[in-house]
Amino acid sequence: TKHHPLFLSLQDRHVKKHGDGEPLVDSSQDYVLLLGYENQTHTVLRFKRKLDTCDVAYDVPITNDTMRVIYMYHNKEPHGAFYTPGSLPDPAEAFKQARSLFLTQRINQAPLKPDPRLRTMELLNQDVNLPQGDGTLHWCKMFKLNDINRKHHLIRYEPVFDSGTSASYVYHMILHECQGSSPELEIMSRENGCPCYRADKSILTCNSIVAAWTRGSEGFSFPSQVGYPLESNQARFYLMETHYSLTANEYTWPPKPKAMVDNSGLRLFYTSTLRSQDAGVLSVGMDPNWRHIIPPGQEHVVSEGHCVGECTQRAFPRDGVHIFAVMMRTHQIGRQIKLRQIRHREELLPIAHDRNTDWNYQEYRRLSAPVRVLPGDRLIAECIYDSSARAAITLGGLTTREETCLVLALYYPRQKELTTCHSLPSLPTVINSLGINELVPGSNPVRIASPPELSGMTLETRLISYDWRNNFRSFQYVTRRGSFKPLCWSAKNQPMPGTENLEGFAPNITKSYKLIRSCSFVGSTNVANVLFQNRNRYVTESETSADRAAAAAGSDDDDDDDIDSNNVIEGAARSKVSRSSVTESMGLSGGPATFRPLGAAPNMFAFLLFIIFLYSFRIAHRV
Repeated sequence: TKHHPLFLSLQDRHVKKHGDGEPLVDSSQDYVLLLGYENQTHTVLRFKRKLDTCDVAYDVPITNDTMRVIYMYHNKEPHGAFYTPGSLPDPAEAFKQARSLFLTQRINQAPLKPDPRLRTMELLNQDVNLPQGDGTLHWCKMFKLNDINRKHHLIRYEPVFDSGTSASYVYHMILHECQGSSPELEIMSRENGCPCYRADKSILTCNSIVAAWTRGSEGFSFPSQVGYPLESNQARFYLMETHYSLTANEYTWPPKPKAMVDNSGLRLFYTSTLRSQDAGVLSVGMDPNWRHIIPPGQEHVVSEGHCVGECTQRAFPRDGVHIFAVMMRTHQIGRQIKLRQIRHREELLPIAHDRNTDWNYQEYRRLSAPVRVLPGDRLIAECIYDSSARAAITLGGLTTREETCLVLALYYPRQKELTTCHSLPSLPTVINSLGINELVPGSNPVRIASPPELSGMTLETRLISYDWRNNFRSFQYVTRRGSFKPLCWSAKNQPMPGTENLEGFAPNITKSYKLIRSCSFVGSTNVANVLFQNRNRYVTESETSADRAAAAAGSDDDDDDDIDSNNVIEGAARSKVSRSSVTESMGLSGGPATFRPLGAAPNMFAFLLFIIFLYSFRIAHRV
């Protein structure tokens, strides 16, 4: 037997700013080859590099952000000297692809070990007819679980698709636990489901999230000490909400046939071997609503959804809860999202922060260590949007053409007093952000009463003619410092007692943190080095007096009973979007994302490029 020696070359290269031409060799070679082999089906290379190589010119730091990994390969070998320009095959002929990934804080989806106490069940939709053409469908299906007679723990779940085509159009699936039982829930469990907007919200007590899956995710596995409790005697009805996004995007291949039926769902893994902690899910952020307004033509729009301290004080146990994983969600124009934590007017380190979100890849991320949240702490979901390519306003809502700002936080120990902790801008804050002091009561169409220079103008006209370029800073200040309505709801889909009349404002923060870039000890696994790095990465600093001053805008909200009773106002706001041109509606105002060639997406500023070239790489064989 004779084994031919293995020979391969690994080079650290980079592409030019716009991704044109041959990748160039870095002056600093920061990748270290560990091993390589090839068989009949795969070529495998294992290598390592520092998380931050300090090669600021040509290397992207590996962080907790969503990383856009680009890979390319060619079936021809390099020629000439390895490091000379032109030694590589034509990059235009190479196969290239890209994928968004979490390179840190990843969920361990290793195969489960065989265990006779481990059981599985599949909760599947039944013959959902997907509408023809582009659009969005939210489908709700009720399930009744009778056979879990004693407490079990859900330890893992994963998506189930009946075809590769349907997988392209399922955007997310969320499984809700319903409290109690009723004839209406029983009837729903015997039916095939319906569009969610048809479901009678008054009878649904399903406000506790069990499982959440989004496009790009392989599923979720709980840490070894944590599981979600399942027991038919405690909860036997579960509502699965499936969001179908039928617009064309990079995931939709092959194209959807004219008529299509879907039976996708979730596979649950649960065990009678109980773990030490019961898990729960807390939803934090901006309530999906038209009052969430994102102006057009802006590169940096900040929206904040508050979970106020009054609600965590009432709900959380004395020792607090521990967040161990988060799913951070925006839609098409979201660029960054952060889960902030405020305690006693001091802002602590962010629980999670992604500076490079991809709306097609927003799965759960496992925190490096659980973060403790105490009663009275405020949580803020902060989202940053880039609306520079849109010519019309974007409103909050459930469809991908609208926007959202939500964080699903997995934590332990579970409590049922608080499962949804959102906020909603007050109506005075909304109209003041548009330079309006007062509306004409009962007017239809809605008209402006003051200031005098706007008197008699319709709200729709104001939205159309508003000078966002010159007034954006004022708009942003009012929306961030004005009053809002805290929405604190329990697992029974009811407001927490004592929170119905709360009025919220931005916190008066006296100490904050500041991110300091440092290459010292980056990537080290030494505990002392990690602590040193974390200690020096953030410093506290006082807020400016201008930021501390609470804005008066919206403070005169003495009657917020019209939160959504004045549908005329909502209609006027939404009509601005609907009356945009076809180009704006479909391409600029939240329409289907157009396919972009690789490297052309402006929102993806963090890229990793792995270019692997094999030279004289032979398979060991017998002679």
